[in-house]
This record gives sequence, C-alpha cells and structure tokens, in this order.
Amino acid sequence: MDRPILRNKLYLYLTEFFAGMSVMAVELGASRLLAPYFSASQIVWTIIIGTIMIAMALGNLYGGRMADKDPNPDKLYKRIIIAAIWIAAIPVVGKYVILAISAFIIFTVNTNFLVIAGFAACMIIFVFPLFLLGTVTPSLVKFSVDSLDDSGSVVGKLNASNTIGSIIGTFVPTFISIPAVGTAITFLIFAGILLALCIVYFVSSKINFSQAKRVPASIVIFLVCCLLGHSNSFAFWQTNLTYEGESIYNYLQVHEEGNQVILSTNVLFGVQSVYQKDKGPTGLYYDYAMAALYMTDAKAASRPSDDPLRILILGNGSGTFATQCERYYDNLDITGVEIDEKITQLARDYFELPEDVPVITYDGRAYLNASKDKYDVIMVDAYQDITIPFQMSSKEFFQLVADHLDEDGVMVVNLNMRSNSPGNINDYLADTIGAVFPNIYTAEVLGCTNRILYASFNPQTEENLANAIDKETDADLYYMMSLAQVGMQKYNPGNLIMTDDKAPVELLGMKVIDELISDEVAYYKKIFNEEGIEGLTSLILREVN
Repeated sequence: MDRPILRNKLYLYLTEFFAGMSVMAVELGASRLLAPYFSASQIVWTIIIGTIMIAMALGNLYGGRMADKDPNPDKLYKRIIIAAIWIAAIPVVGKYVILAISAFIIFTVNTNFLVIAGFAACMIIFVFPLFLLGTVTPSLVKFSVDSLDDSGSVVGKLNASNTIGSIIGTFVPTFISIPAVGTAITFLIFAGILLALCIVYFVSSKINFSQAKRVPASIVIFLVCCLLGHSNSFAFWQTNLTYEGESIYNYLQVHEEGNQVILSTNVLFGVQSVYQKDKGPTGLYYDYAMAALYMTDAKAASRPSDDPLRILILGNGSGTFATQCERYYDNLDITGVEIDEKITQLARDYFELPEDVPVITYDGRAYLNASKDKYDVIMVDAYQDITIPFQMSSKEFFQLVADHLDEDGVMVVNLNMRSNSPGNINDYLADTIGAVFPNIYTAEVLGCTNRILYASFNPQTEENLANAIDKETDADLYYMMSLAQVGMQKYNPGNLIMTDDKAPVELLGMKVIDELISDEVAYYKKIFNEEGIEGLTSLILREVN
C-alpha cells in the first residue's frame, strides 16, 4: 500500500521515537497511579516492570506476525490511535478500576493482597495499550527496510530512535511533567503526542472517509478525556482536602480534622504524620520519642545555653517531632533531614515547622556519610508506605548512626506497623539494632500500630529517664514521659539481622499489611458471607450516612 509519508525515513524514526518515549512515560505514570493504593515499594515496581515486559513481548510477537501477514501501515497507526485513547482514558477511569479490583481482591484472598491486586490492576489498565505500542517496532522494520543491503543500518537506527525516546520518556515525567502538572496530565500529554503522530499520518495519506472518520472521533474522545481526567486528585471521595499534589517522590495530601493537621503520602495505608495545633500531649509516638531526651542524662533545660542538646531527625517529614520538642524545651539544636523537598515546604506552610529548625534535603544515610557531627539524640523516622528504605534498615546503617552519637547519646526509632507474628519486620529491625547497640528498650504506643525503640551504649538510660521524671515539674512532660516509662520493656535481641546485602524489608512489610487488612475487613467479610452483597451494601450505606 503506497503511503507517501512512509517514504520519509525521518517520520518512521519519529514514530519509533515517540512509541519508546510513551512506553517509559506510561511505566513511570503507572508507578504514581498505583502508589497511593499499593505503595511505591520495590514489590510494586517489580509488578509494573514485569507486566509491561509481558505486554511488550506479546506486542513484538503480534506485530511481527501481522507485518508479515498483512503489511498495512494503516492498521499500525490505527493501533497507535487506540493506544493513545486508552492512555488518555487512564486518568479518567484508572483509579476507579483500582478501587474496584482492590475491593474484589480483599474479599477473595487472605494473603499477598499487594501482589495480587497490584498485578491485576497493571494487567487490566496498562497491558493492552503497551501491547499495542509493542507492535510498532516489527511493523516499522517491515516498512523501513528497502533491501538486505541496508537492513542492519535501518534496524539499528530504529532501535536507537526507540532507545533515545525511552531515555527521554524516563527523565521528562520524573523531573518535569509529574512534579509540574501531575500524573494525570502527564498521561494526557503523551497520549496527545501519539494521537498527533497518527493524525499527521492519516491526514497526509488522504484516505477515504470510512477510514478518515476515525481521526475526528479520536480527537473528540481525547478532548473528553482531557476534560474529565485533568484532575490530579487520587482521593476523589474527599472534598475537604487542604492540599493535594505530587512531588518527585510522593503523592501528597494534607487535610485538617478539628485540632489536627494530617499529612498522608499514601491514601490506602494511613497517614504519614499528625500535627496538633495546640500545645499538649498528642497521644502519638512523638510523645514517646521525646523520652530519649531524658535518657541522655542531660535534660535540655538544665544544660548551659552555649551547650544545647543536639538532635538529628532522619526522616523529618512534616516536622511534628521537632515541633513537639521545641514546644517544651528552649535549649535545643535540631537538624532535620528529609529527602522530599516538597514535604519540607508543606511542613513550613501547614504544620508550623519552626523556622529555626534547618532541614537538609538529602537521603538520611547519605547525610550521615557526608557529616562528621555528633548528636545527643538521633531520631530515625524513615517509614514510608509499607516499609522502611532498605538502606536505612541494615546493620551497617545503624552502625553509622552509632558513630554519630555522643558517648551517652540515644537513638530513637519509630517502628511502624506493629505485629505480634514471630519474625515480623519489627523483630528484624530490633534484632539488627541489637547487633550494634547493647542497650535496647521498646515501648508500645497506645491506640495505634507504632512501637518506639530506644538504643544506646549507656547502661544507665532507663535510670536516667526515671530520675528525670521524678524531678519533672511540667505536668504535660510528666504525663508523656511516665506513659513511655510504664510501657518500656528491655529488648533481648535475636539473630534476625539485616545487612546491606540482604534486607527483605518489602516482603516483611507486605506480611504485616496482609495482617492489617485481614483484621480490618474481617467484619465486612462476615457480613458478606452471611448476607451477601445486599447486606454488605446496606451496611456501607448506613455507615456513610
């Protein structure tokens, strides 16, 4: 079939270029679309990469077969149009599909919820359009190669065009489009590029009306998707959000409930931090963590003004621990480290992070590697999504923390997702810490799933806390520290030690998530089993109203 535009090799290379670019852009967009519901862990990335590779492999096979059987370029560009429209529709319906899949999986499986639901979502949402884009390369080879004499050169240029497009499609969403305009519009941008490429082909080819009508129809569908899908809201069931947006690393959500301001980086897995507007006990893990200041045998207020208590917070987040400390002590020198600069900005804008608390935009471990400073207290609060970054969970990391503590210093760690199952993620973390620090205590935070761990080389830490509480005259501090003291238990480490070489934190975190989900939905499963979908629907409507 003669199509004059196909004689222009540049256009064919551009088709390959934009196909490769769009595949990578969709892959990165997939990670951001799934993260608020399934986390951004290595598990989810593995699922995304695996399913996309399946789609591309099947697309290559089908495209090669069709190129030999029916080498009609019109059909290739029709497939690209369909892929473009599908990608444009993802911001419109993708999150609803994810919720529907999640609801179904929750009621049908008891384990590996993240893996099964994430895989199902990827297969349904992303495989088909990427399968279609996978047909591009073998089809273009058929149209591009004029003779065996130049076949190697042409195929090489096509592959180079695809690779260069993939490189650009990797960097542009991560560093430009997603931070600037969000995931939804990023999908629409790349869908629009593919659609424009096809419009050029069909308009230049001057095909008959029955074929050409697909062009205006696809434009109309695309515009509808732009109208309905331009919002970057993931929490579409909430209308009272103070802030919703995205950064390079996270989906971010801020909302207020009475006296509290809440930051969430993940819709499905709870909140990242809670700030209480008024001074007083919060009942959260920040209160318990403050006991580390007493364990150093040098209460901040009693130290000379030129010798403040030095505190380092790895995973500063919205700065609630720093704020709580400064509300009760004047003689502090606090430094925060937070990898997500956008979270730090939210901390300043909505969480009243004190201006005298500097926050370094850096990875926590990388900061310790670069710094030679020592501290009285180091707070490790790097939990995100379902787990802690593996590089901040190993024996080597905790040794690095120990090297930055003063002789009587205390490391305090927020262990999230508490579990009573043997061999859970917090057992691994505590045992790993025990391979570095000789004195370890834990305290369960009442009313939530947090556990606070205190570690030190000083055998008098428990005694220091008791002495400081006895002398405390501030009623709030006395209450908070007493709460921590009552719950404290000496921890005897086992041999579940994680290293830089082996730290399966994602799998361990997933097991705890399975437990939490099972506990949360057990009641609803019972209603569903006894009364069916009608009983469950009735219950949900009663709770909503």
